[in-house]
Amino acid sequence: MQNKAIVEALYKALAQGKTDTVGKLLASDLEWWFHGPPKSQHMMRVLTGKSSHTDFRFEPRSITEIGDGVIIAEGWEGAKAYWVHAWTLKDGLITQFREYFNTWLTVRDLKLEGWESFTVWESMPNDLFHRSLPALLLAI
Repeated sequence: MQNKAIVEALYKALAQGKTDTVGKLLASDLEWWFHGPPKSQHMMRVLTGKSSHTDFRFEPRSITEIGDGVIIAEGWEGAKAYWVHAWTLKDGLITQFREYFNTWLTVRDLKLEGWESFTVWESMPNDLFHRSLPALLLAI
């Protein structure tokens, strides 16, 4: 639960504009990956200081730890914006960040024994039935 608490602290610090706290939670060589429209790279713009924490408010509706230091956060802002963040932590620092914007995400755990896999997390946008979203599979 320590990793989940770190991600929760990150969102709280972002909401309050506490950039010094945010900086202490991120590795200096943070690996980042984005899927969605280029104009929707809101979190990376906030993390790099290119936009203010008030330009787009990240208020997670759920934060779930799925094992091996991976935390999934999900949120939506009405019908225009649905996002999923996948954070990977190591030794108490966020080392990897994957941002999915207006994308349906399924996370599957791959087992080496017989190449079995099973779904450990799946997007749950509240307005899914009113629109279609591209889908991606994240294998961990």
